[in-house]
Amino acid sequence: MRFGTLDGRLVLVRGNVALDAHQASGGMWPADPFGALERWPEFRSWAGRLTAGDWDGGLPFPDAMLGPPVPGPRQVFAVALNYRPHAQEGGYQLPSDPLIFTKFPACVAGPVTDVTLPPGKVDWEVELVAVVGTGGHQIPREQAWDAIAGLTVGQDLSERGLQMRGTPPQFSLAKSFPGFGPTGPVAVTPDDLPDRDDLALQCSVDGEVVQSDRTSSMIFSISDLVAYISAACPLLPGDLIFTGTPAGVGNRRTPPRYLQPGQELVSRIDGIGEIRQRFLG
Repeated sequence: MRFGTLDGRLVLVRGNVALDAHQASGGMWPADPFGALERWPEFRSWAGRLTAGDWDGGLPFPDAMLGPPVPGPRQVFAVALNYRPHAQEGGYQLPSDPLIFTKFPACVAGPVTDVTLPPGKVDWEVELVAVVGTGGHQIPREQAWDAIAGLTVGQDLSERGLQMRGTPPQFSLAKSFPGFGPTGPVAVTPDDLPDRDDLALQCSVDGEVVQSDRTSSMIFSISDLVAYISAACPLLPGDLIFTGTPAGVGNRRTPPRYLQPGQELVSRIDGIGEIRQRFLG
């Protein structure tokens, strides 16, 4: 199942057709996606009973109309150095435990956006993002996937100057400028993917591929991350977990490369789709 938002309203998606969940359910489900995420097993059951006739009420749409799969999440977690080649390109030892930071929720944006570049050195980081469904506290690793509603594409855009300014560096502000957390185009339930733990991800700048890997290369899997984070923080419906980026970021190149006005960043994950950001000065 594929789900997302149009004008902030929860929709199911097939191809380029969106079905409004509130309208299709006769008002049983609120238009706000959090109402479904809080009762995720029940919502999945309802969606699974939809017929071809129900989908006759769907409407075609262009990707540019989609919003983030979860607008305004309450918590946005992110993971540093979660791919071996990315840790190695930075000269870091592999972490023994997940390195968790946060992106502030106001940075979350939809899949096709214009992003105004702040002064500094803005870098790209394609990531698989997990969307929390029912969530929970102290979730055992073997039950971690039960807490996840879907997977989506994300970019952890980062202004490296601010990120590296302190001693030690601090991440969150530098990764939370407006538009620095684009997600989409939809979220896909894990059972609708060929292998939820092994997805190809890639990003390109003006058509040049700059990152390419598979999520099976992560040091800590989604199951690991859900168990680790929820051991401390209850995961809430609609929370996002940015799971880390592979090698190929701009600040580790020789010479370093950063995003410039007029450039387009395209990020894609097989089985989910792609997001596009155009950068303004």
